[in-house]
Amino acid sequence: MTNCARCGAVFGCAMADGAAQPCWCTELPPAVALPREAVGCWCPACLRAHIAALQSEPPAGIGPAA
Repeated sequence: MTNCARCGAVFGCAMADGAAQPCWCTELPPAVALPREAVGCWCPACLRAHIAALQSEPPAGIGPAA
């Protein structure tokens, strides 16, 4: 068991727990940009919320003209 680096929730991380099976996070989209200050694993709820927020943002450099 590990604590979420974002919210502090306790959750299972296969990598941290030394489990033989892949971690739950390997089922999520790879290459997710995390904030620079992010250190350590995030719980399923925090990581899914972060991915959803990134997917709802327009790509950098695309948006209304200033």
